[in-house]
Amino acid sequence: MRPFELTAPETVEAALASPGTFLAGGTTLVDLMKLNVLTPQHVLDINELPLRGLDTSDGLRIGALERMSEVAGQPGVYPVITRALLQSASQQLRNMASIGGNLLQRTRCTYFRDVEMPCNRRQPGSGCSAISGANRMHAVLGTSDSCVATHASDLAVALVALDAEIRLVSAEGSRTVKLAEFYRLPGDTPEVENDLRPGELVTEVLVPRLDWASRSTYVKVRDRQSYEFALCSAAVALHIEDSRIVDARVAVGGVATVPWRLHAVEAALRGAPATPEAVETAASVAADGARPLADNGFKVSLLKRTVVRAMLELTEESR
Repeated sequence: MRPFELTAPETVEAALASPGTFLAGGTTLVDLMKLNVLTPQHVLDINELPLRGLDTSDGLRIGALERMSEVAGQPGVYPVITRALLQSASQQLRNMASIGGNLLQRTRCTYFRDVEMPCNRRQPGSGCSAISGANRMHAVLGTSDSCVATHASDLAVALVALDAEIRLVSAEGSRTVKLAEFYRLPGDTPEVENDLRPGELVTEVLVPRLDWASRSTYVKVRDRQSYEFALCSAAVALHIEDSRIVDARVAVGGVATVPWRLHAVEAALRGAPATPEAVETAASVAADGARPLADNGFKVSLLKRTVVRAMLELTEESR
């Protein structure tokens, strides 16, 4: 780890006025600094800023500095969010990691973490080692010739499914952005991962009220049960009345370069009977547009099966 200057601003205004890299839980930032993947000269510890709180009175408002474990344990949080949080990382990391930091963690793979290997996200124009290398864990959706790394956040998948927004504050003012529009596909500029502007700070997450999201779940398939990234995950919420699906929200993770909303699956579900056959039919389009690599072709069928598993869990509850 290279030397750096550490300061701890006491107000949001002071933090925004100081150039540097924001540090909350540090569970990703410090890890990457130890590997010399990230080498900030000035780090701003923002843990004393008034960016906490959780309000479930009308939808859901979560302060950016709330810890993942704290949010997961609160009543009134939609089940899909709670389950995504509880399946993220380890208990120790969840106790440290912040909500805002989790959403801003770098999209990364083994090659990104190895400074001796070419990686366009770390060093633009150097190439993507994963495309012709070990790519079993990599994306099949939203990829480009510049990058095939998967987005790492479980929480982001659940929030994208629920149409969540984030509030961003800078010295120029504040703005609110839909999380699904905040993340960027790699294209030719994979080093630009999101729409965060220089000097901006995430202050809170806003989830619109969706009463029927009380019937929701998060299914995560991984190589081991603890402390492992998803091979594939599915966040699903279903509105079921009289054994028929009125509305649906579906997003997946572990298979795409950004949290991936499955609008075609949602459209196929609306108005369909809440039966295994209807679920299978809807999930058949889940992997449309997939571009598998040499080692991750299995993710195409795994994606469909994971979505089916999540939806069956909810339709069986309704019967």
